[in-house]
Amino acid sequence: MQGKKNYTEKLFLSFRLSDRIPKENLYRRLRETLDLSFLYRDTKELYGKTGNPSIDPVVFFKLLITGYLENITSDRKLMEHCCMRMDVLFFLGYDLDEELPWHSTISRTRQLYPESLFEKLFNKVFALCVDSGMVSGHTQAVDSAPIKANASMESVVPKMPANSLGDHLKKVSEENGGTAKEDERTASPSRISAPEHELKRVEKHHRNLRDSPVQLMGASHKKARLLSNKTHYNPHDPDARISVKPGKARKLNYHCSMAVDTAEGVISHIQADFADGRDSQYLTDISLQIQNRLRKNELIMTDFLADAGYSNGANYDFLEQRKVTGWIPVFGKYKPKIEGFPYNKEKDEYNCPMNRPIPFKGFRTNRDGSVLKCYWAAPKDCKACPMKSQCVPNTKCKKITRTIYDEQYLRAYARQHSERGKRMKKLRQSTVEPVFGSLTQFYGLRKIDVLGKAGAHKVMLMAAIAFNLKKYLKKGGRKPSLGIIRTIINTLQDNLTIFLLQIQPRPVLIKVP
Repeated sequence: MQGKKNYTEKLFLSFRLSDRIPKENLYRRLRETLDLSFLYRDTKELYGKTGNPSIDPVVFFKLLITGYLENITSDRKLMEHCCMRMDVLFFLGYDLDEELPWHSTISRTRQLYPESLFEKLFNKVFALCVDSGMVSGHTQAVDSAPIKANASMESVVPKMPANSLGDHLKKVSEENGGTAKEDERTASPSRISAPEHELKRVEKHHRNLRDSPVQLMGASHKKARLLSNKTHYNPHDPDARISVKPGKARKLNYHCSMAVDTAEGVISHIQADFADGRDSQYLTDISLQIQNRLRKNELIMTDFLADAGYSNGANYDFLEQRKVTGWIPVFGKYKPKIEGFPYNKEKDEYNCPMNRPIPFKGFRTNRDGSVLKCYWAAPKDCKACPMKSQCVPNTKCKKITRTIYDEQYLRAYARQHSERGKRMKKLRQSTVEPVFGSLTQFYGLRKIDVLGKAGAHKVMLMAAIAFNLKKYLKKGGRKPSLGIIRTIINTLQDNLTIFLLQIQPRPVLIKVP
């Protein structure tokens, strides 16, 4: 007999969400595992004592976690999605007949809460991963990537000076004891902006770019190639910066730096920075924050893995002072030796092929602030040298410049080409790069939908929290895997070898009467 289902809504309903959600459901396990009661205490000072009640802080963060777990970045779409999912409603603590908060409430609350509150939640989730044995702590892999900002290159405008031209002339006139009208008559606007020869050079460069029939790689249109962070900005999001990745078009981005523990791939640190900065300038801050977070969880970092973008003499020296081994490939321009010019460490000088000394003369500072050591040969030695036409044909004497961190570079170069260095490179590539791919593809980090650097930092923290929570629910509470045990054993063996070499007794010569 054929059946037919007739649906009629009931006036009274006996129904409990807890009976309908399976025990192995992700959101049921999250509700039983994650305790967010500390948020009431930490957000109490942000609200007044009168007025309408706000959204529950616990519900707010649970909504954000749900959005990043479901890869939903729009607050409006998130509300539509949550009201159709019984497991999400059970996780939020709402019944079927209760209305969820309005989507604009989520946006306003995100702006109200400080970054420190998001970081505290990240630390709590990270501590859960540590307690379950998923974090070793001793080896951290670091990488960075540009994340698209919520701003368009078509909306950038030229930067304007803080003061108008008239105010500037008036101030200069008062300082020089003259009158503003005299300065206005004698001042030339072109000379105030830049010297005439520089203006002609910039105009010629732009004209060549406009007339060039070949499009440069990474430029979507000719206009983008004429823009710079020094001359233009986006008024919709002033914190966004123009940056370009090889093979990609220029965009307004934020810089995302992330550290991942190599044991089980748990994110140990993530932060947002301006996209016009280099990777190397963020290493100090990243390393300090990782060490502080690990120290609070009674863990110690001994190895720091990163790519060549973090290569810097000051960074090598900083890690060595912190007793951390930096597995960072040396930048391609660095040469450990100068062919034909051997170095004498005791005398701190080089020798030329004709066995003439090139002694140390002093220090020199570059425009970027880096300090170099300068070695100069005597002009009389080079003048009488038969190889002058081949060695220094256009100068009076041979000059050699080296960084003051040459020893740190040499140690990093040796580590890079060792067998363990090659293993560490593969470990970094197989650890942090897949995590970045997961965040951008499945955890809502393809684009920053909020404005400002602080908002971008909150978005990155929530994406990392959702990633760590899902990994914790998948592997948390279990015994450490065989890979963790092998990593710990290898680290202990290396540390034991170094310790035995340090305490090895030296031979003592005894004089016989």
